[in-house]
Amino acid sequence: MKVDYLIVGAGFTGATLAERLASAGKRVLVVERRDHIGGNAYDEMDSHGVLVHRYGPHIFHTNSQRVWDYLSRFTEWRPYYHRVRAVVEGKEIPLPFSLASLRALFSPRLADRLEEKLIAQYGYGARVPILKLRETQDPDLRFLADYVYRNVFEGYTLKQWGLRPEELSPTVTARVPILVSYDTRYFQDTYQAMPKEGYTALFRRMLSHPGIKVLLGADWKEVEGEVRFDRLIFTGPIDEFFGYLHGALPYRSLRFHMETLRLPFFQSVAQVNYPNEHAYTRITEFKRLTGQDYLPHTTVAFEYSEAYEPGRNEPYYPVPKDENEARYRKYLEEARKLKSVYFAGRLGDYRYYNMDQAVARALKLFEELTHA
Repeated sequence: MKVDYLIVGAGFTGATLAERLASAGKRVLVVERRDHIGGNAYDEMDSHGVLVHRYGPHIFHTNSQRVWDYLSRFTEWRPYYHRVRAVVEGKEIPLPFSLASLRALFSPRLADRLEEKLIAQYGYGARVPILKLRETQDPDLRFLADYVYRNVFEGYTLKQWGLRPEELSPTVTARVPILVSYDTRYFQDTYQAMPKEGYTALFRRMLSHPGIKVLLGADWKEVEGEVRFDRLIFTGPIDEFFGYLHGALPYRSLRFHMETLRLPFFQSVAQVNYPNEHAYTRITEFKRLTGQDYLPHTTVAFEYSEAYEPGRNEPYYPVPKDENEARYRKYLEEARKLKSVYFAGRLGDYRYYNMDQAVARALKLFEELTHA
């Protein structure tokens, strides 16, 4: 068998590249070691008819019209604004921490004073990283920064990453800033929605081009000798590709305990975080993501973070620390020595991409490949 491109991995990065290359007249083989397409965005009906995300909640949001328009070729959208609550000192408050969260936790007098100072110092609508807020000299804002750090960020970060917030790249804590507004949406992006029929249906359409063949449940090395190809695109872990030549790059993994309950709804929003209570980090209620309000029962997932162990669980999140970045750079040097081999995606680039960022990265690589 001869193809122009062998693509390893059928997640957002691999599927986008496969579709674009096939549409440009290339013959593409996608090899995926798991038994399904879609990568970690894969969703499926459970035995009770609830559309669940097997690898945890995936909520689509982007500011990129290009990414939005591209994916809109393969799905209709159901408008959806993600709202998250965190349990802090026994109270449910909106996340990101906002002016509405102030009102939920503090007396009106204290909340008024803190709100006034936040707006004066940062401006209404600002997004302030918690570590930046902790640098403030104002005693009231320093009180707020320490309170939010201790009750919202510290415990959750320790559970999620096994590290304190200061030990991670600032890009991680900046993902969930303090929001100086009353907007209770988790994301403020221009485009926010869920694929109307789910992510797997979207991927199925992306990979339906006659120029694409998909092989599931196979390691790419198993077919390497049987398939001839001009170029290889690898979206798996870059350290695995090179046989851990410079040591393993650390990832965080997740495990889920799912329960179906004879209740119309289990919680007030799709996602409730538990920064300090319980061993799990959050509970997701899938009906609130999928719009299946008509079902008389609901399925929820209790989410636990753990270290990644090859062969035992899946790599989800690269761990953004300086020492890990330095090790990744060694693998990047190895990659630059190879001809006709390209690395991309969260695992290939060792980057904490959102879904839209993975698509944007794939579209950019496609342009580089076709204009080279």
